[in-house]
Amino acid sequence: MKRLVFVLCCVYIFVLAAFAQTDSLKNTVYVIDIKQEINSTSWIHVAEGFKDATDLKAKAVYIHMNTYGGMVVYADSIRTKILNSKIPVYVFIDNNAASAGALISIACDSVYMRPGANIGAATVVNQTGEKMPDKYQSYMRATIRSTAEAHGKDTVIVGNDTIIKWFRDPRIAEAMVDESIYIPGIIDTGKVLTFTAQEAMEHGYCEGIFENLKQVIKRTGNEDSEVVTFKPSFYDGLKGLLTSPVLHGILVILIIGGIYFELQSPGIGFPLAVAVLAAILYFAPLYIDGLAANWEILIFIIGLILVALEIFVIPGFGIAGISGILLIIVGLTLSMVANRNFNFEGVDISGLVRALLIVVMGMFIGLIGSVWLTKKFWGRGRLAKLALHSSENADLGYVSFDPELKKLVGKTGVATTVLRPSGRVIINDEYYDAKSEDGFIEKGSAVRVIAQESGQVYVVKAD
Repeated sequence: MKRLVFVLCCVYIFVLAAFAQTDSLKNTVYVIDIKQEINSTSWIHVAEGFKDATDLKAKAVYIHMNTYGGMVVYADSIRTKILNSKIPVYVFIDNNAASAGALISIACDSVYMRPGANIGAATVVNQTGEKMPDKYQSYMRATIRSTAEAHGKDTVIVGNDTIIKWFRDPRIAEAMVDESIYIPGIIDTGKVLTFTAQEAMEHGYCEGIFENLKQVIKRTGNEDSEVVTFKPSFYDGLKGLLTSPVLHGILVILIIGGIYFELQSPGIGFPLAVAVLAAILYFAPLYIDGLAANWEILIFIIGLILVALEIFVIPGFGIAGISGILLIIVGLTLSMVANRNFNFEGVDISGLVRALLIVVMGMFIGLIGSVWLTKKFWGRGRLAKLALHSSENADLGYVSFDPELKKLVGKTGVATTVLRPSGRVIINDEYYDAKSEDGFIEKGSAVRVIAQESGQVYVVKAD
């Protein structure tokens, strides 16, 4: 009886704990910080944060933002994650949501801003701050416009007129990218739109102005919820670094450069080790994230094998070499895009082109840089001692056999082993490797040298 009571008590406590855990999960909100340049690390942090929020069954996700922008490709990935989220997503702009930050903010269900904060200026620029060509602006205009449209619209009837009122006006969003757009009372042509907090409130791009995130959480009815903030691990930061396009380009340079140096100085091993390590660092994080598939890595390896065959086995430079180079490019490029078993239906063309440019430019720079470094450092100085700079030509007296063997032709000796047909003979008190031209020769038989080749003598039975 006591045992039964004990078991029932344990079951009861377990059920209470399960209910308590469920309640705590239902009363959790999740906070993700975006307070740096938007890049591969930011994307990984957001993706991991949404995964944690889903596992915790969080009631809401809050993005605490203060950024001047960053890379559009990762901002677009974050935008898509937010638009597809089943959990409500709110953003609190703590001073700045510029460029890519504006795109992410507009994707959220509600935007809240700090007094003095700004949102806008989403024109696509390069690393020096110069405006990119119109084809880049066109893509950004469509992206930010469709993001605003995703929040829907109302149909308002005023008298005999039917007016469509967007919750977030797509033209306003587009004006944050394109300075040619004119919106009466909001923006003139020749200027890129940026809203203050008050202006964003007035035109439907902000739902409230608050001093801090705690007030935003209270405003959205979650003041009694437990606040969990995403804390990136060392691995998250490392994975973000290893998936950076800049590092991908550097690793491609090291792969090509290492292989080239190894071919220029065979036997050293260090350049080849650098190339192998660079290849591992290139493919490993992509494979872990599910981007690089086994067949893509296999294509890369086959490409290397074909290039090696072209260099060391097949004379000239033809089909094997060209095919190998193409396979290397294909393997490196496709590993960076999210395709599934040759299915490219969901692959963004701009992402594919970007990956191809990274690989091709990396290979080109790696090859040109390796040739230049070879001439500058490996051709002279201390590093020159690591590479072979002279050839052992026959006209300089270099031969692959002992020239004294020629003098043995016509001389006689004795077989010191059985020749069947190879064995050993002694001639003039010296031992030599020999091969019988008469077939089997007994040990101790007299032999005569009739020729020499490749370091051994050819003998027959002596008369």
